[in-house]
Amino acid sequence: MPLERISALLAKAERTDNEHEADAYLMKAQALATAASIDLALAQAHIKKKEERASPEMRTITIGEKGKRANQHLIALFIATAHANDVQVDIASNSTFVIAYGMSSDLDVVAALFTSLAVQMVTSGQRWIKLGSWRGETYVSAVRERGRVVRKVREHTVSTVRVAYYQAYIVRVTERLQEAREAVVVAAHFEKKSQGALVLRAKAKEVADFHMSESKARGAWQGYSGQMRNDRSSATKAGRTAANAARLGHQDAIAGKGELSR
Repeated sequence: MPLERISALLAKAERTDNEHEADAYLMKAQALATAASIDLALAQAHIKKKEERASPEMRTITIGEKGKRANQHLIALFIATAHANDVQVDIASNSTFVIAYGMSSDLDVVAALFTSLAVQMVTSGQRWIKLGSWRGETYVSAVRERGRVVRKVREHTVSTVRVAYYQAYIVRVTERLQEAREAVVVAAHFEKKSQGALVLRAKAKEVADFHMSESKARGAWQGYSGQMRNDRSSATKAGRTAANAARLGHQDAIAGKGELSR
């Protein structure tokens, strides 16, 4: 996996103030990751000796301390980067860590993309919240009363507006990563590399089988468990705008670091 080339692109993205350039760097980074994954899978298809083939592995990644509000959103962001790179994920019941299953090269890419995007999501969100332009706006909450769910309109707080911002950011990042992945697969097909798509599916199945055999997870992760629903405030627009402009680059590990542990 040409992680050095991907890192170089991310570093360039960090230095540009042009949102269109930043977007292009993000797409190129994901495209390189997917293309390299196809090339790796093609190479492995021609290696007959089992011991010479790359095999899936598992890694534990700390998300944050127990009880931190941002953990659920960070996990959702990790899942987005993982699924764009053929990586399976198990989530701790208390949302403090995840276990990722995949090829070593794909796990490296996921770590680089997730770490940078997570830092940007939290820092850009914090800056926007401090502007205060959202004050007085409302959202729809879903609460259970007497055995049934009741929807109520409530005024945004710092906590709820942060949730709206994060959710919109993650949705848009997910779309961008998938667009980049699909673009490179389609390009490989038209360049008469259709075998690449086949071996990419084979690799994904190998990882899925490995996950099934090694995973000790029980049940399904429910994601965000708060009351906020159907937000249409400026926070949602701001979150998507920030995701469109998201730049990638090397950052420190996020576990327990500053704003990420909120």
